[in-house]
Amino acid sequence: MLALGTKAPDFTLSDVVSGKAVSLAAFAGQPALLVMFICRHCPYVQHVKDGLARLGKDYAQRIGIVAISSNDAANYPDDSPENLKAMAEEEGFAFALCYDETQEVAKAYTAACTPDLFLFDKDLRLVYRGQLDDSRPGNGKPVTGRDLRAAIDAVLAGQPINPKQQPSAGCNIKWKPGHEPTYYR
Repeated sequence: MLALGTKAPDFTLSDVVSGKAVSLAAFAGQPALLVMFICRHCPYVQHVKDGLARLGKDYAQRIGIVAISSNDAANYPDDSPENLKAMAEEEGFAFALCYDETQEVAKAYTAACTPDLFLFDKDLRLVYRGQLDDSRPGNGKPVTGRDLRAAIDAVLAGQPINPKQQPSAGCNIKWKPGHEPTYYR
């Protein structure tokens, strides 16, 4: 796992909706940056996508937010850029959704699952890597975004974030054959 305090790895990817390049540099000067690894087909993402859309609408004017899908679209066509674009438009995402075709960005972030959530402070240092909340498909708990929202609110208030963080739960990133990172094996 990416250690707390780690500087955000650089990236430049295309937004599947606008086609515009989105880079880490675009978020310089923001009080925080949320990087979310998501996809379309995963039942965990399907379970929380409305919550992610709400979170985006609530915080998009206050922090930088970007979602990235790194899944192998050849073997998981629901996660193709076209289908990701449809999801972003259907959900009304207030943040860019980018496709990481080479999977190098996911590797740089040590992303392991969808959703996998990384929150960085104003200096682009990792302060939170954990779950959205404790809701899971079938467990009956509502999707509130409680854990991630508490971390964002703490960053915005200049308060420390609880170092005891529950890891994300979800589907493994779908690596291209032979491209699995060493941390994943």
